[in-house]
Amino acid sequence: MTGNYSRFDVPARAANLLLKGARVIDPAIKLDQIVNLHVKDGVLHVISGESVPSGADVIDLRGHWITPGWFDLHVHLREPGKEVAETIATGCMAAMNGGFTGIACMPNTQPPLDDAASVNWVRDQARGFPVEVNVIAAVTRGREGKELVDMSEIVEAGVRAFSDDGGPVKSSAVLRHAVEYSNMLGARIFEHAEDKYLADGGCMNESEWSTRLGVAGIPTIAEAIDVARCVLISEYTGGAIHICHVSARESVEQIRSAKERGLKVTAEVCPHHLLLTDEMCKTFDTNYKMNPPLRGEEDRKACWEAFLDGTLDVYCTDHAPHSWEDKTQEFDVAPFGIVGLETALGLALTHFLNKGMTLETLLDRVVYAPRRILAQDIPSIAEGKPANLTIVDPEHVWKVDPETFKSLSHNTPFGGWEMKGRARGVINRGYALIQTF
Repeated sequence: MTGNYSRFDVPARAANLLLKGARVIDPAIKLDQIVNLHVKDGVLHVISGESVPSGADVIDLRGHWITPGWFDLHVHLREPGKEVAETIATGCMAAMNGGFTGIACMPNTQPPLDDAASVNWVRDQARGFPVEVNVIAAVTRGREGKELVDMSEIVEAGVRAFSDDGGPVKSSAVLRHAVEYSNMLGARIFEHAEDKYLADGGCMNESEWSTRLGVAGIPTIAEAIDVARCVLISEYTGGAIHICHVSARESVEQIRSAKERGLKVTAEVCPHHLLLTDEMCKTFDTNYKMNPPLRGEEDRKACWEAFLDGTLDVYCTDHAPHSWEDKTQEFDVAPFGIVGLETALGLALTHFLNKGMTLETLLDRVVYAPRRILAQDIPSIAEGKPANLTIVDPEHVWKVDPETFKSLSHNTPFGGWEMKGRARGVINRGYALIQTF
């Protein structure tokens, strides 16, 4: 550990903080230098020299990085309906612990987030945290795939994306109309790309390993066929579609082709699809069970190359909390999904940087691109701007211990992994959380 730290066990007002000696990085304004930042009532001021503003709480951050706040475009908060796995409050705490100042939560709660009232309720629960919770509302009422929600009313409430995530939009006709209406409203559709008929009953990737293990498989084309549907609908309507959690080589090829043709298609990838393969399922550990499933090595490599070249625009977690009781069921019964908010930053710094990916590219995938896709303001580390910051200790070596997570759920395949690089704190919305380890 380097330096001395003030500790805020809970978010505190960022009333008068001097962040001293960090490397401050904001590629959008070509900033990469060691400067002192003064946060006064949530607003940034750049301090030259060694002067200390009157009454400021000085936080020594030598050896650290300060970047614009990280954003996770794909998170499940479970509230309302399954608070035993996660609540909005614990999800925000997990986000802060992982270095995220913004998240987008999916609507597959119980009941689904399919109207303006439920959207506003979620945001109200997140007040007081330095985490902006952006709601992605359901495409169809009840996520039943039949009747579109009142998109206009929900957009007026500040929503800029719709999804029936947890599953695809069932009807191509409904999906087409959803894309047309959302396009007129300046929003976009997020699609969980999956042909349910091909995926039905599957628990892992359809491959040599599913055959060896005697487990029903989900073929890569179950994803790729729906990606093709989305690309064709985007081309036909001129509307914007975002493909969630891409995992398959065939999907990557179609998304790359769509981008080359200038279509409004964006896509995201998760750390588990960049780092793990279906061979991991051989232990029947349900922490390796997710949807889309872990794929083969060729798919993993294809996703990595697409992540590097921008075909896959966004790095996100698909944070999917489940209780211990649910995840300790048999492999074919246990639910899909893993938590990710508290490991994503460490995984990126440990396994991506200096292995083909630059810090500038990584920040594009976790700071700028997610907010562009959601039509949100992009934070800037500049004089007079609102402080929206992620503080990183790039040299901190730590081992993942799920028992220390702020999330209510601990279902991760990365338990015991050694990381180099960890979030030290976040500052946003006039609040700060700075940690010691």
